Amino acid sequence: MPGRLSRRSLLAGCLAVPLAAAAGGCSSAGARASSGAGGPVRITFWSALRGSQQVVDAFNRTQNRIRVDFQQVPSGLQGGYAKLSNAARAGNAPDVATIEYPQVPGFAVDGVARDITGLLSDRLRGQLLPSAWGLTTFDGRVFTVPLDIEPMVMHYRSDLFAQYGLTVPHTWDEFTALARTVRERDPSRRLVVFPTDGPHHFAPYSWQAGAQWFDLGGGAWNVSMSDPPTRRIAAYWQRLIDEDLVFANATDSRQYDAQIGQGIVLARLTGAWDAGAQKQARPGQAGQWAIAPLPQWDPAHPAVGTQGGSTFAVTQDSTHPEAAMEFIEWQVTHPDALRARLASGASSQYPAAPGLVAVGAAAFDRAYYSGQDIYRLFHEEADKIRNGWIWGPRMTATFKVLQDGFARAAAGEGSLLDAVRTAQSATMSDLEALGLATVEHSG
Repeated sequence: MPGRLSRRSLLAGCLAVPLAAAAGGCSSAGARASSGAGGPVRITFWSALRGSQQVVDAFNRTQNRIRVDFQQVPSGLQGGYAKLSNAARAGNAPDVATIEYPQVPGFAVDGVARDITGLLSDRLRGQLLPSAWGLTTFDGRVFTVPLDIEPMVMHYRSDLFAQYGLTVPHTWDEFTALARTVRERDPSRRLVVFPTDGPHHFAPYSWQAGAQWFDLGGGAWNVSMSDPPTRRIAAYWQRLIDEDLVFANATDSRQYDAQIGQGIVLARLTGAWDAGAQKQARPGQAGQWAIAPLPQWDPAHPAVGTQGGSTFAVTQDSTHPEAAMEFIEWQVTHPDALRARLASGASSQYPAAPGLVAVGAAAFDRAYYSGQDIYRLFHEEADKIRNGWIWGPRMTATFKVLQDGFARAAAGEGSLLDAVRTAQSATMSDLEALGLATVEHSG
């Protein structure tokens, strides 16, 4: 049911842009940077992504007009985002910063990420997947450039599936039956973990099922985190937890490391990137893993959400936005950029630029997955990403409330649906405190 509407719209003006005039307003024509008499244009780049230094070194070798100075920062939720926000408040944010998809709207609302719509070349627009652009575009304006897009897939222990005579599930009903079979054949094992610290897993489950937690209809943030598809997802996983068909614990934990390392858990439902992370973390399990599509609710109309993925922002503090955009475009579209990143041992990112898929596939050693062409699978799954999903403007806070609720539900204190409804209520309070235009839809 519609709720209250606040006085100010998120989309008024340029989303808080004290430096908009220096950037040429809300949008400006892009131009290639050129070095002046004083030497090359110098820009700064902050990122937590592995391989970024190698990418910067490769870019700096390609030309002498732009010089990128790189600084490695902690991952976003481990301090990187706080560092970026603090720098922006002090007026000295880097020219370019890495921001994960769920945090893009928040950094746009806060005036950290610049509206780069007018800086985008037609070439760049055409080289990246529309589903990726959709996650960085709000009311027709673009705030970051996608690097990768990570469709959710099912990673599974092929050796244990063979040992127990298990079949890869194609639907979520089959997934439930498989979870029951695993427990029956070995009561010490479970098919999968429901991550109590994993709102970033629960969100794509809901996304796949047709949920729309946020949208910008009518120029306001419409919030509907407990819509029918999300309630379906909450009920589904609640049933698996209640029937002891899955483990429910944190995945960022030693407990989970042991569950995966010892084969106590047979599958992981995560983004494509996790294939490379698994390969790096557990080389001794080579040949024991395979990857399959995520189970479907309606196989006739397959859909998936994404889990993970990064983008690049030009900040409001940048005094060289054209040079910053030229560097970003090279990072996300040039084969040498991806080769440099992967040569560093970076995980199996699925590029948002389809033209780079073959580069990623060639660089990835298939032996770990017994020769399986995982990039071909990722390509097929990326085509199933359901369009229209957008993240809300305070996902870090929203996820924290969800995580707390999931932990309580796993301990028998409330339910997953209770956690979702509490998170929606807290999110509404946050957005209204910011003075954003909001409409609440209850479910």
